[in-house]
Amino acid sequence: MKRREFLGLSVGGAIAALSSRAEAQTPVKEIRIGYQKTGVLVIARQQAVLEKRFAGKQIGVKWIEFTSGPPLLEAMSIGSVDLGAVGDTPPIFAQAANANIVYVAGSRITNGQGILVPANSSIRSIADLKGKRVGFTKGSSAHNVVIATLEKAGLTYEDITPVYLTPPDAGPAFANGSIEAWAIWDPYFAIGEKRQNGRILINAHEVAKTNSFYLANRDFANTHVRETRDVIDGLAEAARWAEANRAEVASALAAVTGVPLEVQTVAANRASFLIGPVTDEIVTTQQAVADRFHKLGLIPKPIAVRDIVWRHTQS
Repeated sequence: MKRREFLGLSVGGAIAALSSRAEAQTPVKEIRIGYQKTGVLVIARQQAVLEKRFAGKQIGVKWIEFTSGPPLLEAMSIGSVDLGAVGDTPPIFAQAANANIVYVAGSRITNGQGILVPANSSIRSIADLKGKRVGFTKGSSAHNVVIATLEKAGLTYEDITPVYLTPPDAGPAFANGSIEAWAIWDPYFAIGEKRQNGRILINAHEVAKTNSFYLANRDFANTHVRETRDVIDGLAEAARWAEANRAEVASALAAVTGVPLEVQTVAANRASFLIGPVTDEIVTTQQAVADRFHKLGLIPKPIAVRDIVWRHTQS
């Protein structure tokens, strides 16, 4: 065996041993889950999926709600949240800021986000966005949707006036005409349609492949491999149920979030729930997102998405 290979094995073995000892020394008492107003995590919370899974191990589950992905990942990076779900763009900005996070699972988004305009708006095509005020959350999946949409029409980021707003602030701004278009995800996307007289200009899947992700604090995932796997397995179970029971999903989402059933029914019927490993195809798609943001100067340095894919994600 070559000396370099031997050293590599030795270091790997040492890390594994240290990880094993750390896990033995710091048993998990509570797992903190960051979630938003939609998706599998809401279903899992409503059905107490994780609570049941960890009850025999005397591990509690704490649910912490966020309005969007960027603040969720900020909390995760500093260790206030152990695991959570976000769209494709927040991890890009977080990794560029050296956040202490890893991708632990992925989910393909086929619908449920895009760009809305008022029903009576003169904006009829992507090209009509030129010169318009477009609202979205900076560093969110909606940010990527905006950029990809502009590229599709041969426009640049400079061709619009971006208005950075959180979803709770963007909704009223859209309703009162302060912004002329709104890039957003469900259930806010459905709220805009059903309650704020919005018209879909473009669905995200029409312009680019998009994914959502389950991420974890790197230290938590590496120290508590079994518990991290158990969380993902529990969420995958909830996701399979959700795929087959969309009416019940809508009711659960409405009950947990307070968003009207009519709105959550729209969101549930077009959602993608299934969870799987972070495959090479997903990494390639996500790398394209990262490269897009770096090219525009929106993140300060190039990043390699694969660097923060959890090493246990496919084993």
